[in-house]
Amino acid sequence: MVEKNQDYEVDIVDMGVEGEGIAKIDGYTTFVKGAIKGEKVKIKIIKANKDFGYGKLLEIKEESNAREEPICPVFGKCGGCNLQHLNYEAQLLHKVNTVSTTIKKQLGYEPLISEIIGMGIPYNYRNKAQYPVGDGKIGFYSDRTHHLVENETCYIQNTLSDRLSKKVFKILKDNGITCYDEKTGKGTLRHIITRVAVNTNQFMLIIVTNGKQLKNKEKIINEIIQNYPTITSIIQNINDKNTNIILGEKCITLYGEDFIIDKLGDYKFKISPLSFYQVNPVQTEVLYNIAKEFAGLTGQETIFDLYCGIGTISIFMADKCKKTYGVEVVQQAIENAKENAEMNEVRNAEFLVGEVEEIVPKLYKDGITADIIFVDPPRKGCDDVTLKTIMEIKPEKLIYISCNPATLARDLKILTKDCFELKEIKLVDMFCQTSHVESVCLLCRK
Repeated sequence: MVEKNQDYEVDIVDMGVEGEGIAKIDGYTTFVKGAIKGEKVKIKIIKANKDFGYGKLLEIKEESNAREEPICPVFGKCGGCNLQHLNYEAQLLHKVNTVSTTIKKQLGYEPLISEIIGMGIPYNYRNKAQYPVGDGKIGFYSDRTHHLVENETCYIQNTLSDRLSKKVFKILKDNGITCYDEKTGKGTLRHIITRVAVNTNQFMLIIVTNGKQLKNKEKIINEIIQNYPTITSIIQNINDKNTNIILGEKCITLYGEDFIIDKLGDYKFKISPLSFYQVNPVQTEVLYNIAKEFAGLTGQETIFDLYCGIGTISIFMADKCKKTYGVEVVQQAIENAKENAEMNEVRNAEFLVGEVEEIVPKLYKDGITADIIFVDPPRKGCDDVTLKTIMEIKPEKLIYISCNPATLARDLKILTKDCFELKEIKLVDMFCQTSHVESVCLLCRK
């Protein structure tokens, strides 16, 4: 029987979806953060459940060739990156194995994953950063906690985001702005958020506050502009609720525009504070080109773009289809989508605001159907009503884009039971140094 606080020498025989090593101690599954498949390690059991446990890595006895010295000094403390101890080739292989294994458990067979497309330089790719603050510090939360870890440099964030966030935090502190305390509900500053349009050099700063009050507002704005005169937009977001949700619903423009504009391929996109926009612009273009390739558009198709955000997929596909309908629940995102269509002179895209599970059945009931459907849902995947309606519509092709292999596999099991055949999957490494990966799946009607 495996006992808590006991030391064991184990072989790491596999890796879990979060990049943790997996050992078997007399058949008892033990997860070891920081260990790599193929290594022999010494661990201490820190938690022992009935069927599985967790071990703390104490010593590496035999090291894997895939191991690499993490570039970040707070790796293992900060909850942002969990694969920096793997070389990049091993990271990509791990992601392929994760998606393949997860889908195989649901479908009963190994899916065809034709390739994974990585980045030439897998650092400094993020165009959006959300920095929590507390106890006079700014940083990122430790894994599965709200314990704040300070770091001098975050190697996956845009370098300007990193510098500006820390400078703005100092300006706010120097002007008497207190950090929000989750326990008491007091204090003003909750988060500092940055959004960078890397292809147009536009920059948005979002200051999330606990209530509308922001003392020394004009002085703060002037100091930020003096330090960063090219900044495009400064927004105050109001979040006075006792919640883990980062952004509130109300935004006040303190300086400049209430949006920034970025460019993907030949298209420009207006991005507002609350709008969803993929965080890796280089790989986003790769992702959408794969989706377009899978669709094989001829110019005669009607398209549904579900969970459309600011309309990126609809606009990307518009020149090759007859009509596209985008559906999204966030009002501001739909307003951006309409403005983006107009800005790019796209005349065959219509955008509808509302829950996908409500709008799609209504479209179908009104006699509007689709030849090809694109879905790019949040991590929770598609709901049952949406899946049911997609199968009733029976499009020729369904392109399912997912950032969560578990919910993707669950939905694929439903979709492939009677209606669709899973033809091919391509993976795009949108989130380098982390265990997350984007999957693009081609499903064809049976």
